[in-house]
Amino acid sequence: MSDFVIRLVEDGEFRPAYDVFAASLHRKPASDEKWQYSQRIHEPGRVFGAYVDGRPVGVVVTFASSLALPGGRVEPFAAVTSVGVRADHTRRGVLTELMRAQLASAAAAGDVFAGLHASEGVIYGRYGYGAATTSRQLRIQTRRAEVRPEVPRGGEVRLVDADEALSLLPGLYERMLGGRPGMMGRPPGWWSIAYERRLRCEDQMLVAVHTGPDGADGFMLYTPTVDDQSGWDLDATLAVLDLHAANPLARNDLWRFVLGVDLVREVAAFLRPMDEPVEAMLIDQRVLKAEVEDEIWLRLVDVPAALAARSYGDAEPVVLEVRDPLLPANSGRYLISPQGTERTGEPADLAMDVDVLAMAYLGGTRLSALAEVGRVDVTEPAALARADRLFATDVAACCGTMF
Repeated sequence: MSDFVIRLVEDGEFRPAYDVFAASLHRKPASDEKWQYSQRIHEPGRVFGAYVDGRPVGVVVTFASSLALPGGRVEPFAAVTSVGVRADHTRRGVLTELMRAQLASAAAAGDVFAGLHASEGVIYGRYGYGAATTSRQLRIQTRRAEVRPEVPRGGEVRLVDADEALSLLPGLYERMLGGRPGMMGRPPGWWSIAYERRLRCEDQMLVAVHTGPDGADGFMLYTPTVDDQSGWDLDATLAVLDLHAANPLARNDLWRFVLGVDLVREVAAFLRPMDEPVEAMLIDQRVLKAEVEDEIWLRLVDVPAALAARSYGDAEPVVLEVRDPLLPANSGRYLISPQGTERTGEPADLAMDVDVLAMAYLGGTRLSALAEVGRVDVTEPAALARADRLFATDVAACCGTMF
């Protein structure tokens, strides 16, 4: 087992560290053209590397963001991305030490939450992350996808160029933040890597904006691909990579637009909310096939602050005991009620590890369901129904942002 050192990645060292991440996903290093945009996601003091003889063999990146909670509050959120270990240094404790450093850094920075998209489902639970939201991947055969005539309209959809998209979309998205639990803030570095890099460096990235009576209120990013390279079959697949709307009318019109684009055989959309009623829009809902996937893996970095920040449903109080070996200050018992939360010395009704609490925190998974599979220790069985009502939400949690 080789020795390694975990430390902050300094200015000027980001690129070789990022190359380690790219290689861990079997990707090429970023070109000079793309790197000018990709590097903007790196924030000094938030990138940790594992080094052997002065060379990076592992990396974890976080950037400062925010998370929308049940009830509408938005709290500090460390978005964890670009996690990778070089193939010849895996299974030697490198990732564990990187994640420990990342969590300690998030706590010191005052982040209430951390979160990530997990490349593998068996890794991050050991660090206190729980699968907190789910999303759907939709595939719609457009030749038979006819929108019902009674679906309401709300305005017009138009294509915009890169300059207008980059000027308009960040502010438009910010105004929507808080409308759905699990949505995350998008700092300038995110827009640079997720939008500007694509629009400047990649072919056929298109942005459509919806305008209603009060101005712009929705947008989508999509890209067409044509499988047949012979040039004879012109029908494409449209991949909808990002779609957000401030109201149902804007959402309806964006879907109507993308399903009506000519010379398209299929529309594929990713990270869609579980309660988005696309099937109900269609005359034949069987043209739509959906796959459910885990989305955001959430880590409660500051459990007392997290529990105090969200709203709760109408139910009698419940005492939860939380176990957090990596951040022991979080461990303890908490009284949860519609009026709020507080630490307590009362006996626990329910006890769980911090990753299990994360699974229920945004309303994505019922604590009673987790108890059924042994993830919750139950002292008071009647508390399960109360806990389900306390943590329930009217809107399905979904992040809808890849990072």
